[in-house]
Amino acid sequence: MSYIRKCSAIELLNSIEDNAIDLIYTDPPFGTQTEQTLNHKQDGKIIYSVSYSDRHDDYLVWLKQHILELKRVLKETGTMYLHLDWHWVHYAKVICDEVFGKENFLNEIIWSYNFGGRGKNCWPKKHDTILVYTKQNGNHVFNWDKIDRIPYAAPEMQRVGRTKEEAEKRIAEGQVPTDVWSISIVGTNSKERVNYPNQKPIKLISRVILASSNPDDVVLDPFAGSGSTGYTAHLLNRRFIMADVSDNSIETMKDRFKDINVDWRI
Repeated sequence: MSYIRKCSAIELLNSIEDNAIDLIYTDPPFGTQTEQTLNHKQDGKIIYSVSYSDRHDDYLVWLKQHILELKRVLKETGTMYLHLDWHWVHYAKVICDEVFGKENFLNEIIWSYNFGGRGKNCWPKKHDTILVYTKQNGNHVFNWDKIDRIPYAAPEMQRVGRTKEEAEKRIAEGQVPTDVWSISIVGTNSKERVNYPNQKPIKLISRVILASSNPDDVVLDPFAGSGSTGYTAHLLNRRFIMADVSDNSIETMKDRFKDINVDWRI
């Protein structure tokens, strides 16, 4: 059974037993010290807004508290994907090295979304970073054959040293992505849009889930937001556990999950 709680992330984590979770994908507040807001407009006028607070007195202390718990609840075969941006990700890497051990660092994934305005005083900031840590490197789940393929950047190079049939097969199949993922954000007119700030795309999360978990595994996201982690897990026949303290988040998820069998622990 999958379930969603209305509570803080740390409350949810404290309620979970040791070594209970197969995969963690979580997109916590980025420590921007701002109010993250999505405005709903009609005829150019703001009709209503949805927001959540991203203000923390000591962000790194707060973040480490959660990372310690994330490791505790993860199975020995499990993997954590911690999604952040440029504000604190380099400091978070140091904390994760300390908590998980440098030997359990698997990847630094760059999500390149190349969308939005461009200032003229620096290179436009158009990517997030996802830190990937295993509980026990070498014992972790990684389904190479389940990962979605992408087109070759230079498909003609696949013809070198291969028969025509071999080359055409490789080109048709595509290649496994590297640690740089070029995936669009959830656009304003996208069918998956649920009108919640910083909603993450199903394509991004499905790549994580297919690679690092198996059917019927449990996927955890203690910072649920729009509920994309659980929604994607459900589509891929995984169970999920999520929580969020925001009323806006809970209402968004209630609507999104209205046709899905979820245990609401509110």
